[in-house]
Amino acid sequence: MASNSGASCGFPWRFGPIRARGCVCSSPMCQRLHQRVTEDLSRRSFIGGVAAMLAPFALPSGAMATTADDKRPLLLTNLRLFDGSGKSVRNGLQVLVQGQRIVDVLPASATVEGARLLDCQGKLVMPGLIDVHWHTMLAGISQMAAMSSDLGYLYLVAAQEAQRTLLRGFTAVRDAGGPSFALKRAIDEGLVAGPRIYPSGAMISQTSGHGDFRLRSDLPRADNAPLSLVESTGVAMIADGEAQVLRRVREQLMLGATQIKMLAGGGVASMYDPLDSTQFSERELRAGVEAASDWNTYVMTHVYTPKGIQRSIRSGVKCIEHGQLADEASVRMMRDEGVWWSLQPFLQDEDSNVYPDPARRASQKQVAEGTVNAYAMAQKYGVKTGWGTDILFNPQNTVTQGRQLAKLTRFYDPLTLLGQATGTNGELLALSGERNPYPGALGRITPGAWADLLVADGNPADNLDFLADPDKHLRLIMKGGQIHKNTL
Repeated sequence: MASNSGASCGFPWRFGPIRARGCVCSSPMCQRLHQRVTEDLSRRSFIGGVAAMLAPFALPSGAMATTADDKRPLLLTNLRLFDGSGKSVRNGLQVLVQGQRIVDVLPASATVEGARLLDCQGKLVMPGLIDVHWHTMLAGISQMAAMSSDLGYLYLVAAQEAQRTLLRGFTAVRDAGGPSFALKRAIDEGLVAGPRIYPSGAMISQTSGHGDFRLRSDLPRADNAPLSLVESTGVAMIADGEAQVLRRVREQLMLGATQIKMLAGGGVASMYDPLDSTQFSERELRAGVEAASDWNTYVMTHVYTPKGIQRSIRSGVKCIEHGQLADEASVRMMRDEGVWWSLQPFLQDEDSNVYPDPARRASQKQVAEGTVNAYAMAQKYGVKTGWGTDILFNPQNTVTQGRQLAKLTRFYDPLTLLGQATGTNGELLALSGERNPYPGALGRITPGAWADLLVADGNPADNLDFLADPDKHLRLIMKGGQIHKNTL
């Protein structure tokens, strides 16, 4: 900038009676001015700056979280109760909340001295929903934007989507891959609103596997070559051989992974690895399982085919993600070994990704047909089944999260399905054992459970359509005893 005074630093102003000549940045008066400005900015940063920086993530005025100033217990009255067990809705009960936990479920005639009363107006009270296959960092952004944006921008988008996830009634998610550790911390510390996150960290993939997003021009990679963009941002890590698998799994555990995700087969959206491919040897998978087991947690695998499913189970994997192409032998093996099956509604319908490539559409159709068979076999053989959505790089579809649960009443009765998305999914989250960041019951309304509650207009004995429009039908959203929405 040009200077009116000719000063070399370009300052057109004066310090008292002394006209600026040359650079005066180190003069006593300038130093005092700098000190005063610095002190003032420091005060402002603590008083108002943090609030200003987080303003984009503030909840709407009608959905602001309640303060924790009032320490009195809260008694929810005049309600119909679904407790997360999958059993029928009950009347004549009240729910007592103290702090972040549910203290008791009481008869409607009981009184609690000193408690605040919340009249639920005869509406449904149920646990917060849980999605056990969610990509916190990658759901609300397109793949092109994710690959071409600064990591800071990725976190800003994810923080906004986390708030929206909570306002759709999802109070907990199991993150199935991505750099969600910082966002989890921010949510836990109350800097931004969002669901409880069970992070897997970077997905562990072999070279040419489902998590290898490199271009053909990036190959071959030398042993001492730098990490790819996807690896350096923590979306996926490439590991070949038992030693590399051990290193990459241990890194995610060090970062705070509550469970580990390994990629044991191909996928629909993959550029290079075909759907029928089997990935990682049994020795490599077992190395990951042993590393996770040493930290008292488990491995889940992305896999579709019988060969990949059975190899995963033999290696000690505790949860199969997808598995829509399973045969009956694989499903019986899951049941006999006590392995969980995390299924998603991949039905090639209005909620599905759209692929211009005919080969991908053919794979998508194969998985959609397998989805129908998978839900039938899961029930036939009594396999422990979790529910998730796996919305990935599709910001337009995140709003369908609740609808993708509601539409599965074609396979389950509504009460059983709602139990799957609450209490059953809570049991799956608890599989992380000593790495569980939220010890205690989730997805249930029972004494000692986390006070993650919804008040809704709806009757789960008939259908779950009310979950497809959370803005309209979810009247109250509470997480850890804190109310984030209340339109009662």
